[in-house]
Amino acid sequence: MAKLTIADLAPAQLRGRRALVRVDFNVPLDGARVTDDTRITAALPTLDRLVRGGARVVLLSHLGRPKGGPDPAYSLAPVAARLEELASFPVGFLGETDTDAAVAATTALAPGSVLLLENTRFLPGEEKNDAALSQRLARLGDLYVDDAFGSAHRAHASTEGVARVLKPAVAGLLMQKELDYLGDALDRPKRPFVAILGGSKISGKIDVIEALLPKVDALLVGGAMACTFYRAMGLETGKSLVEPDRVEMAAALIERAGTVLILPHDATVAPSIDEAARAHAVHKDGIPAGEAMLDIGPRTAESYARAIASARTVIWNGPMGVFEKPPLDAGTIAVARAMAAATKKGTITIVGGGDSAAAVAQAGLEADMSHVSTGGGASLEFLEGKALPGVAILDDRA
Repeated sequence: MAKLTIADLAPAQLRGRRALVRVDFNVPLDGARVTDDTRITAALPTLDRLVRGGARVVLLSHLGRPKGGPDPAYSLAPVAARLEELASFPVGFLGETDTDAAVAATTALAPGSVLLLENTRFLPGEEKNDAALSQRLARLGDLYVDDAFGSAHRAHASTEGVARVLKPAVAGLLMQKELDYLGDALDRPKRPFVAILGGSKISGKIDVIEALLPKVDALLVGGAMACTFYRAMGLETGKSLVEPDRVEMAAALIERAGTVLILPHDATVAPSIDEAARAHAVHKDGIPAGEAMLDIGPRTAESYARAIASARTVIWNGPMGVFEKPPLDAGTIAVARAMAAATKKGTITIVGGGDSAAAVAQAGLEADMSHVSTGGGASLEFLEGKALPGVAILDDRA
């Protein structure tokens, strides 16, 4: 069921009204400096639309994982400062969240202004989805807008609980974009439809593998998770990361998937990550006992690039190797470049957040993808076919 968005609201529903917006400003900080403002920038279209509509915009977000209450290291004050630098509207900050003072500040806010409140994870009931906290948060607005796709898979007070109380509860433009791209890819993909899954463990991707296998024309596997499949095939995996308790499952997947599941033909191996300079390529059945697979090999990178070039829809989640450590980033960069080239030819390319998004950013290719998701965990759960609590609670479009 499609969800109502801010674009569906009448002008009178915004003008002079307090729009309580859950954003995902969980950004990396170096002291008081935001080192990656991608998530802030991604929220700007929604905030611009609300400001232009004359709304009084109140922002909620979490930041990091503070333990046991307020911690100055996790204050959103630096984020407010960066937002004001990027935005075309005034931005204020209040170091409180669910208090009477916060309610008074939202009431005094001028139309067309934005106020960011303090970290929701400073509140004891946030992650427990406490009903009383949800009620207090609802006092901060006249309508609720969820634009935090990266937090939509968590049923917290500021993502799910408040939307039960404060109506209308609608999606922001970023949330709508995420749902449109991922939803269309799964339900109405242009074919051939290729999925690329990487990362270290098959256990973290088993549900998405199961969900995608019946939908895709090819599922390309990379990262250390390939080694659990190798073990299931009886191949030597050396010092590679293998999940012994998942080998039987991997064997069953190989048998059931047939030609849809494609494993790396070769591997880039080294004695350890710290000895990356000694990396070299071997065939998949030639991994030395004293070395570990740390990236897909060059033949696989070329093969995967050809598969991407022939596709019309591509979803990618998870790096091909230890992309943070050159030259073990070669496979991941090759996939990113192939997707960028495919985008230019009209292929729908979707990067599923998390490490994949970080790798694309590292390669400077974010603008060359159709869509880079802002939510790693949320996009994975969406691809698995799970309902996202922060989405499910929003008002349905009639």
